Amino acid sequence: MRFQFPRIRAVHPAIPRLGFAPKADGRPDPGEVVWAWVPYEEDPSQGKDRPVLVIGTEDTQLLALAMTSRDHDVDAAQESRDGREWMDIGTGAWDSQRRPSEVRLNRVLRLHPDDVRREGAAVSKGVFDLVLEAARPYL
Repeated sequence: MRFQFPRIRAVHPAIPRLGFAPKADGRPDPGEVVWAWVPYEEDPSQGKDRPVLVIGTEDTQLLALAMTSRDHDVDAAQESRDGREWMDIGTGAWDSQRRPSEVRLNRVLRLHPDDVRREGAAVSKGVFDLVLEAARPYL
């Protein structure tokens, strides 16, 4: 009997597609702030509904960064020691009170588009490009 190697199909890793492409069509697109359930890092079985900035896609999932209106500049040293990197992105229509927002750069979330609950607003292309540049080391 002759040994035969099993047939193996090439498996290509998913390549993230990053880029600014907001469309006001009710579907989440890169550049838009949308709301989704974000699990806590300390306990992934818990979390909260929060705004996220969609930065791209990977296969069928969205790549997003969590946002907050909490000012992490006041505790930047503590945040950095705890391994959290934040960037100010200003205000926008995603927050009805127009509070300044920050985006978490070093925790990329992978979300199914059906898990996004509502569309907020788009950031400007300039802000998007700055966020993407700052987040690139973590992608």
